[in-house]
Amino acid sequence: MAAENGGLSDDERRELEELRAEKARREEAQRTQRERAELKRLKAEQERTRAEAEKDRRARELRERNAKLMEPDDDLRMPTGQKVVLLALAVIAVAIVLVMTLGR
Repeated sequence: MAAENGGLSDDERRELEELRAEKARREEAQRTQRERAELKRLKAEQERTRAEAEKDRRARELRERNAKLMEPDDDLRMPTGQKVVLLALAVIAVAIVLVMTLGR
């Protein structure tokens, strides 16, 4: 009778409520899935940013250490890096002289 008057019967009303509840569950599941994907993306981005910052920090420390190696000391003595280069050149020169004299 209610169906004839344009209203919903009890069965139709119950089915409509079930469909609405199912739709709400699907929408909630989709929203949760989107939030998890966004959280995963943000964590990956944060990790990437942290790794880049660590890499930059290590490179900066290495540059500073290398620059300090090549700087003269406070009393204007020869820097350690320059001493190492000169010592290596001296060893090479001695080796060449030895090869030339012993090779005859």
